[in-house]
Amino acid sequence: MSAQLQLRWLSVEDYLVFEERSEIKHEYINGEIYAMAGASTRHNQIAGNLFARLLNHLRGSPCQAFIADVKLHLKELGVEIFYYPDLMVCCDPNDRDPYYRTRPCLIVEVLSGRTARTDQQEKLFSYKRLDSLQDYLLLEQDRVGATLYWRENSEWRRADFNNPSDELNLPCAGLTVPLAELYEGTELAETPPVAASP
Repeated sequence: MSAQLQLRWLSVEDYLVFEERSEIKHEYINGEIYAMAGASTRHNQIAGNLFARLLNHLRGSPCQAFIADVKLHLKELGVEIFYYPDLMVCCDPNDRDPYYRTRPCLIVEVLSGRTARTDQQEKLFSYKRLDSLQDYLLLEQDRVGATLYWRENSEWRRADFNNPSDELNLPCAGLTVPLAELYEGTELAETPPVAASP
């Protein structure tokens, strides 16, 4: 999320109309909108790697994967919120608005210096309150690393991963993926070549 755009208070309906015509994306919190900064190429590559894997894996299932441009609509303690998660998986057949989703089972955010605190605190708090959500995955942008929150018997658990050979289990999507695969194409995943035997 970036700086607040100086506009009058907007209703949800006005925001949706404004956003449809806007050349840049804005998140919405209780009538105020916030312009979003662009992502780095590494951020895009990491999110894209997981999206490609999910898209192929979910083909033919009732679940859909969305990347970056589809909003998540939350009603948090009487406050209307629209975020743009980096990636979502949604499986509810009744959750089919053309511009946003309300019941994802997986949300993924790629951390950056500007967004890490919001993703790790504000959004974590809001996302955990979604009864549809099973997994919330945070992926590091500057190193190979992930934090996975998952719901287990109505309690939230957390695990951290930083070994490229670690496997992330995402039950919502029915997918297990090696952490290294999410960092393919970034210099973070590169390993030095093995020296040839004499």
